[in-house]
Amino acid sequence: MAEAITPVIEPLEAELIRSGALRVGLVVPISGVLGLVGPCAINCAILAADEVNLAGGVLGRPVELVLIDGGRPAAQVAAEVGDLAGSGAIDAVVGTHGSDVRIAVVRTLAGRVPFVYAPPYEGGGHSPGVYFLGETPGHQLRPGLDWLIDRRRARRWFLLGNDYVWPHLVHDAARRHLTARNVTIVGERFVPYGVRDFAPLLERLAASRPDAVLLSLIGSDLVTFNRAFTAAGLSWPRLCGALEEHGLLGIGGDATGELYGAMGYFASLVTDDSLSLGERYIRRFGADAPLLNGHGQGCYEAVLMLAALGSRAGTLAVPAVDAIAEGTSIVTARGRLTLQDRGVRRRAHIGRADGLDFDIVH
Repeated sequence: MAEAITPVIEPLEAELIRSGALRVGLVVPISGVLGLVGPCAINCAILAADEVNLAGGVLGRPVELVLIDGGRPAAQVAAEVGDLAGSGAIDAVVGTHGSDVRIAVVRTLAGRVPFVYAPPYEGGGHSPGVYFLGETPGHQLRPGLDWLIDRRRARRWFLLGNDYVWPHLVHDAARRHLTARNVTIVGERFVPYGVRDFAPLLERLAASRPDAVLLSLIGSDLVTFNRAFTAAGLSWPRLCGALEEHGLLGIGGDATGELYGAMGYFASLVTDDSLSLGERYIRRFGADAPLLNGHGQGCYEAVLMLAALGSRAGTLAVPAVDAIAEGTSIVTARGRLTLQDRGVRRRAHIGRADGLDFDIVH
């Protein structure tokens, strides 16, 4: 990975403030529970910056990426982003990371520079200069809930997530929808980051006799749980809001046919736009590069959307960008994405794990 990022991501020294470059803070986790998504996210942001620069940059300025580890505690990440923005060392922020980090970063930025946030999120949270590309629970998880209720007769659900803002609000939305479908919720748990022994929780899960499980665990916690689930001989359908190709690889694949991910993008999408991104990614980083996945592809989208907003506004001053944000669009592996009320309204795909790949079923 070092060879890929060296030419583009700048050091945080005096050399950073030079030339006429447009410096973009790239907030992605390279440590912590979400650290497994970092390598692909970095590569995808680099690829987008390459393409933007080849087309002339943003406002005639080349894009340079400044890597910020979004896997640390939210207050630490926000403090670094705030210092960089306050000193003029970055002109904008893009990234994929937990919502707890996003909330802290938004509070610290206070609308000083634009911020494009890529992954699925819980909804709401609109502030000056903040733009969302990911799906909210209704667009991300409701199709999968309905698919399993209708196709797998999943009438009894257990909800399990990490203990922070995104899983809590995802579960709130899921409970409302499942109740409207006259479906029973037989149990719910939230766990802290870094759980290593899921045995007691699996015992409770088995005792509740669910038909399906909604998983709002993230990163290595999602991997650890699914390994333990399989080792315990359990086989209920599991619908995951954060399962992508790297997570599936970490789990060791799945042969049950009952592990599902709900994401806006899977590398197995067979469309011209998706295939084109895959080809360009391999050309840039090689066949052994980290697997393309939804979180990484989101960073590609975030850099392109920032460039589109800046070019359309003729500036990166937040009031001017906010004024033109409505209707700004880009074309990515998901097709055309258009901002509406500072977000993108797209339905997620439902991918069923088949070995180490996803078969898109809805």
